[in-house]
Amino acid sequence: MNRHFSLYLDLLRLLAALAVLLSHANMRSLVETSLLPQSFGHNAVIVFFLLSGYVIAYVADTKENTARTYWISRLARIYSVALPATLLAPIMDWAGSQFAPAFYAGDVTTHDYGLIRIAASLTFTNELWLISIMPFSNSAYWSLCYEMAYYLLFSIWSFAPAHRRWPWLGLAALVIGPKILLLAPIWLLGVVLYHWRAGHRIAKTAGWLLWLGSLAGILAYQWWDIGKILSKHTEQWLGTWLYTRLHFSKHFLGDYLLALIISASFLGFRAIADQFAGCFKYAGGAIRQASSYTFSIYLFHLPILFFWHMAIPGDRRHITYYLMIVFITLVCTILLGRVTEQQKDQLKKWLNAYLPLQTNPVAQQNAP
Repeated sequence: MNRHFSLYLDLLRLLAALAVLLSHANMRSLVETSLLPQSFGHNAVIVFFLLSGYVIAYVADTKENTARTYWISRLARIYSVALPATLLAPIMDWAGSQFAPAFYAGDVTTHDYGLIRIAASLTFTNELWLISIMPFSNSAYWSLCYEMAYYLLFSIWSFAPAHRRWPWLGLAALVIGPKILLLAPIWLLGVVLYHWRAGHRIAKTAGWLLWLGSLAGILAYQWWDIGKILSKHTEQWLGTWLYTRLHFSKHFLGDYLLALIISASFLGFRAIADQFAGCFKYAGGAIRQASSYTFSIYLFHLPILFFWHMAIPGDRRHITYYLMIVFITLVCTILLGRVTEQQKDQLKKWLNAYLPLQTNPVAQQNAP
């Protein structure tokens, strides 16, 4: 992958994580001043899905070309943050409830059946079919459950023997259920963008048009909240009961449209990435370093954000209070990331040593 385009993807991932943080910090239950639309954070997750599909297709094509190497890398990256995040949430919620018990008794958190919530989170089964088991206050965890399902489906397609591929995919899809599968085309679009060879031969002029056009499209999509408009039609079409049961997938029509707009950004910038060499020469190191904490920012921020909102009094109508809470939360997630996400390579070495799985040569021969 071109270094400059890789840095662009890192920058997108960082901005998406910060967008989710800023959006959650602006929840009406926390602050009174509306600074961002409620859809802002959800739209940023669509960036994550598209990015994930693209990056997974790249690593599977270039270095993680066996089921063993693929899954060791996935498990090391995911569990380095998912395990501490799952254990952190109930602790932070308990601490926050000492300041504001009424807030934690409301709809933003759930604490019954604690062991089930922890078990579901550690097995990433929170969002199967039409259920949605919230891991205490950390509702942002939902997208990780989707990601793990997509990792599983991709690994079956890539590494399973040809004669077993479709039966296993069917069985996995049957277990996963319609809700997660509904957003799978977005993740798959990232895979297609990587493998689509014609997309790698776009001229620079067309690249500029695609990239600038996609930026304008993203702004227009968010400004007019097109996803919300499309969701109203979806609810009328599906009915309120099913629409509500789809939980985080209920905005799928708008999510598809947004994914197409973002994909134009990928295609366009990939064609013009070298023209930003000067910018990346000076900012590349900072972008790479900051983006290495995106998973921590995303997965740790919500319980910490709630805690500081409850623990620190202030004028919730004032933007300075909002920015202070965001800054403190961001610092906490980065500090946690230093002892979790930044240790994923150590966890990878441990998994590599203690999970001596046998590589299936038939699977390698049949992998596309």
